[in-house]
Amino acid sequence: MARPHGLLRAGFPYLKSLGMRRLTNYPVDLALGPEGRMYILNRQEGAVVVRKYSVDDEDLGNFGTAGDAEGELRWAVSIISDSEENVYISDEANDRISSFDSYGEFLSCFGETGSCEGQLNRPAGLVFDADENILVVDSKNHRVQKFTKGGKFLSGFGSHGAGDGEFDSPWGITVDELGEIYVADWRNDRVQKFTSDGEFIMKFGKSGSADGEFNRPSDVAVDLDGDIYVCDRGNNRVQLFNAEARYVDKFIGDATLSKAGREYMMTNAS
Repeated sequence: MARPHGLLRAGFPYLKSLGMRRLTNYPVDLALGPEGRMYILNRQEGAVVVRKYSVDDEDLGNFGTAGDAEGELRWAVSIISDSEENVYISDEANDRISSFDSYGEFLSCFGETGSCEGQLNRPAGLVFDADENILVVDSKNHRVQKFTKGGKFLSGFGSHGAGDGEFDSPWGITVDELGEIYVADWRNDRVQKFTSDGEFIMKFGKSGSADGEFNRPSDVAVDLDGDIYVCDRGNNRVQLFNAEARYVDKFIGDATLSKAGREYMMTNAS
């Protein structure tokens, strides 16, 4: 499928803030469901909560229990939602992937600690491919592994290092509409791109704070035009690149109160 030619790129003005401290404490990731629903993964010591939320800043409930038993989460990192609105969460402390339905009921989990095929050591980013297989960033094993949603190991790629196709504690991951894979290579301060089979295509980025440079990139996304968005965590920004990895723009946000935050303050001020 060919992509449209991006002759003009519109600006991205700040739109609005969502959430507030009492509802979305320490958010680390989010997944999108139908009809504007969001599943916001919130994590702090001793507590992991998935907050269901709307783009209109409405609280739709929450679920999550801290712990090590099945259905509990110790140190969650990433959350994704499938076509049935079940959510899958990586838990780097328990070295497993847990799934829940849209009401928060536990479905299943897979993964065990180790470095063999199908084993995990600090799983981080998650993404579905076109067949809804799950690609898992196996961070401390410096690789990406592919599983079915039921947890059957299918394939993997990557090894420890700084060369092409090698990783040093990778974190975020995405798959574009062409099936190509992008990985935020955290400690190498770069993003790498691969075929759907894990063959290296290209890399971009280096350590620093200038435009196009990274300080511990933690996630990556690609839109339908092939533009690449990188969460440059250590530099507190998101950077935008075109499909050829040329720097285009950066976003630094706008720390305004959300609708929920304003309503809370007005209620407590009266």
